[in-house]
Amino acid sequence: MRAVLRTVNRVLLGVVGLLLVVLGGSVLAVGLGVRPPSWWIHHGRHDVLLSQAERTRWRDEGWWWPTVIAALAVLVLLALWWLAAVLRRRRLAEVLVDTGDGEGALLRGRALVDVLTADADRLDGVAHAHATLTGRREAPGAHVWLQLDPDVDPGTALHDLTAESLTRARESTGLAKLPAEVRLAAVKHRAERVT
Repeated sequence: MRAVLRTVNRVLLGVVGLLLVVLGGSVLAVGLGVRPPSWWIHHGRHDVLLSQAERTRWRDEGWWWPTVIAALAVLVLLALWWLAAVLRRRRLAEVLVDTGDGEGALLRGRALVDVLTADADRLDGVAHAHATLTGRREAPGAHVWLQLDPDVDPGTALHDLTAESLTRARESTGLAKLPAEVRLAAVKHRAERVT
């Protein structure tokens, strides 16, 4: 869903930006004296974009105002959907833990994140860790960011995280799997002065 939303955002912003550049650039060019083609929406420096006749041409038609209102309502609904999708929390609030009785129990996602972050922080060579949960409460996933000390092998840190922290989190919640996306970065340090 995030990839689709990211693609929709980029396409929408690209189309809107292109339209604004083309229309704004053409108005600027005509205003500076460039002669536009005969099919263009305005024809000269003193021309208006919409004449009085064009602005009032459809006003007396019975279908005009319902069509305008419906089109604007659809645009508003699409804009609200887009805004809600962008602002929606991507963090998982709770995880369903299998208790063996068929009911299950709900574990606060924040509690699991805190334990996972603290566990990853204690790994050798990890300067700072941060984790979030995504997905559905029946099938959560984890995003983990690790800042590593400069002399740490990233492969070793990733192995330790997978074998220890993520395995403990998966086993303690009774999940069959806990897919994780891990991002590694090195802590920046000052250059040592040699004397």
